Amino acid sequence: MNPSNRVSRFRQSPRFVVSVLTLLVASTLAMPGYAAPVGQVASGKAASVSAAPTVVTAVEGITEYRLANGLQVLLIPDDSKPTTTVNVTYRVGSRHESYGETGMAHLLEHLMFKGSPKYPQVWSEFNKRGFNANGSTWYDRTNYFASFAANEDNLRWYLNWQADAMVHSFIARKDLDSEMTVVRNEMEMGENDGGRILMEKTVSAMYQWHNYGKSTIGARADVEGVDISHLQAFYRRYYQPDNATLIVSGKFDPAKTLPWIQQAFGAIPKPTRALPHLYTLDPVQDGERAVTLRRVGGVPLLYAGYHVVPGAHVDYAAVELLSVILGDTPSGRLHKALTEKQLAAGVFAFSEGLADPGFILLGAQLSPQQDAALSSKAMLDVIESSLKQAPITQEELDRAKAKWLKSWDMGFSDPQRIGVALSESVAQGDWRLFFLTRDRIKSASLADVRRVAGQVFVSSNRTLGQYVPTPTPERAPQPERVSVADMFKDFKAQGAQAKAEAFDASPANIDARTQRFTLPSGMKVALLAKSTRGQAVKASLTLRYGDEKSLANWGEAPAALAALLDKGTTSLSRQQLQDKLDALQAEVSFNSAPGQLMVNLVSKREHLPAVVALVADVLRHPALPADALEEVRHQALAALEEQSKEPEAVLAEAIGRHGNPYPVGDVRYARTFAETEADWKGVQIDRVRAFHTAFLAANNAQFSAVGDLDAPAVKQALQAGFGDWRNDKPFARVPNPLIKLPPARMVLPTPDKQNAAMSVTLPVPLSDRDPDYAAFMLANHLLGAGGDSRLWNRIREKEGLSYSVYSSVNWNPIEQHSEWTASAIFAPQNRDKVEAAFKEEVNRALTQGFTQTEFESGKRGLLNFRRLSRAQDARLAAGWVSNLYLDRTFALAAQVDAALESLTLDQVNQALKRYLKPEQFVLGLAGDFKPAKP
Repeated sequence: MNPSNRVSRFRQSPRFVVSVLTLLVASTLAMPGYAAPVGQVASGKAASVSAAPTVVTAVEGITEYRLANGLQVLLIPDDSKPTTTVNVTYRVGSRHESYGETGMAHLLEHLMFKGSPKYPQVWSEFNKRGFNANGSTWYDRTNYFASFAANEDNLRWYLNWQADAMVHSFIARKDLDSEMTVVRNEMEMGENDGGRILMEKTVSAMYQWHNYGKSTIGARADVEGVDISHLQAFYRRYYQPDNATLIVSGKFDPAKTLPWIQQAFGAIPKPTRALPHLYTLDPVQDGERAVTLRRVGGVPLLYAGYHVVPGAHVDYAAVELLSVILGDTPSGRLHKALTEKQLAAGVFAFSEGLADPGFILLGAQLSPQQDAALSSKAMLDVIESSLKQAPITQEELDRAKAKWLKSWDMGFSDPQRIGVALSESVAQGDWRLFFLTRDRIKSASLADVRRVAGQVFVSSNRTLGQYVPTPTPERAPQPERVSVADMFKDFKAQGAQAKAEAFDASPANIDARTQRFTLPSGMKVALLAKSTRGQAVKASLTLRYGDEKSLANWGEAPAALAALLDKGTTSLSRQQLQDKLDALQAEVSFNSAPGQLMVNLVSKREHLPAVVALVADVLRHPALPADALEEVRHQALAALEEQSKEPEAVLAEAIGRHGNPYPVGDVRYARTFAETEADWKGVQIDRVRAFHTAFLAANNAQFSAVGDLDAPAVKQALQAGFGDWRNDKPFARVPNPLIKLPPARMVLPTPDKQNAAMSVTLPVPLSDRDPDYAAFMLANHLLGAGGDSRLWNRIREKEGLSYSVYSSVNWNPIEQHSEWTASAIFAPQNRDKVEAAFKEEVNRALTQGFTQTEFESGKRGLLNFRRLSRAQDARLAAGWVSNLYLDRTFALAAQVDAALESLTLDQVNQALKRYLKPEQFVLGLAGDFKPAKP
């Protein structure tokens, strides 16, 4: 499982530290296994299955119930999407591990997916039902969750599996042995990320005694040496109803669901054991601490960590606001002092609200040319000195509140995210902290934030990359726990949000509900109005321009233009533009591709017309400041330097250039890292402005919005902003014909990287309108795209060689030129085993074909995944943009579904043989491969 699935608050973080934010989380995506059960659950008085759950409290549309055996249940009904999310959170994480047991909570998460006597094929069942299922482990909790197309059978099955898994899972030596290499490969994957490991070392240095200083994934020695009996005892102790919270959100019937929960979980006895009381707290830090990490590749990073109060503490709201005031881009103090002055490529800040005293981490990413010593001094001056010399202003506080509350509100509007996000509040001590923290943010005073800053940001409370003796150390307040129960004596809940409609996400209904029209400029528009939670709306806009000849030789000017668009307009400064977006509760992003500029928008009903007008102003009248180009240049060069040493990126460069027939300057030409670096260093602001003037217009654009929107008002805003925006520049899509590549096997060195990668590519003469489209799609799903695929079961499950292995098809909608690819990551010493297993499974599928059982199960799973994707508003908006360009409707999706339904096993097997040609593979391997021992 991807570590980014750990959900904290809804606040977003800078793009260049996304991996840092979830650095210590360890999570897994596992498959079913077979073994004897662990044994009997701790004896206790059986709960009455017929006893009705007790209503405890209700807050803003969330109702809490309690079963007789202690299980806490939260129901969050919301019919705005035809999906249901179920999450079970256990109040156990790495904080609860004993000496020699680091990584045990995470390892148990892996083994939970290995099944039980009643449910031995867990992941196969997930795949068949089209579940988007996962699990994650963090300091104070472990959670398991699934989102699926709403129907009663899916819901009852998942509830029954969770109840059975709570007390009857295989936690067996056999499964532990087979999963061990996978867990090690997950560790190796993290070891390739310099930022991730630097954070692990920094946080470890911050905590002398508390388990927060130990990585959630654990010490390699502990994981490899774990005693299965200790793991089984850990499972029996913590995986019990009185230590768990069940959360059901989205579309479901509470009147039916509550009895199903009682039936599934109510029979589990209430345990008689007492959970251990954890009492360790670190003393106040009494001096600066330092840690240095030296590895090959990457770019310079600086972190400064400070201890803070627990997430439930009244002062934690001020900590959250301080992370925005200091770390936000472009308003944050670190950005102004470092990024704008060319001392850093970018900055960030985030905090961890935990059950016990947590931490806030601030940092900077540098380009290779920037001086780390000067940057470090400037960063500490901002954090520890400027807050005293120039105290936080009311304007800074108001801006931080607006940004934080905007993100919170957007997350709370999503029934799939809220069901999982509550896990963090449960882990802090009470799920209602989710709302109490929001209220504290709203009421935080300037004096509160200044006081907390003065207590936290003292040199003796800091962990950095150096040690500096301090004659008179300044101390932070002594750590303390809080009484959550006392805090809620006077808590007053707000009213629940209005209920949204139950939307039918079938292709026919999507087409029927969508208004389509064309503006005078030529822009094509699709608007799908439907009520949503919190009146949320998602929108996409693509501007298409140029042709093969006119797009040549522009280098990085198009990418620089996209990166500069949010830096202000001719009438709004960068800060004014960001403040206006925050006031409109909107998120807007700009991205580029050859011949395209893409805009993604997230907003609310009342603000969407104003956001459309603002985006039109940004696109038509961008400021394109020269100083911001330098910032963008540094960020791009830093990212390029980091990628140039990574196995996956090295493979992508080599395979992209293999057999590429296009000349330098052509948008289809595959550049080297050095050529890309030269293009970034050479791009000038005049060139960027010229590109904007020459190409951007709306006459070949497509816009789509999906959600709670006022269609007439949006249409009026589009007409005003884009209706007359045209140019005379010819537009023709750059052709992408099939180029036959010479087969190859390449082995590329990436020194000092503990994770290696394999990549395989094969051009196939297919488009998404070909008669064989559905058959080859399903064939690939069975071979490597599905969670129960041949490649996954062999390389990940059976042999435990890889954390991630898959195949996919990049479908071409126009030419008969799609691209089949396969990929795997692994430890360098397992290279030959991974390559051999991959080739054997491909050959077995071609010579023996798939079985009828595989075919039926895979077809059901693929169709369920397609239905689930149509229930996501952002995907619908993007889908409409594509359909408008291709002159299609969602009726084509219905035709593809029907084609999948009517397929036979022979058609699928024949399609695989017809198009998958191993003798034509371009296969690459990259890693730190050591010579074989004699």
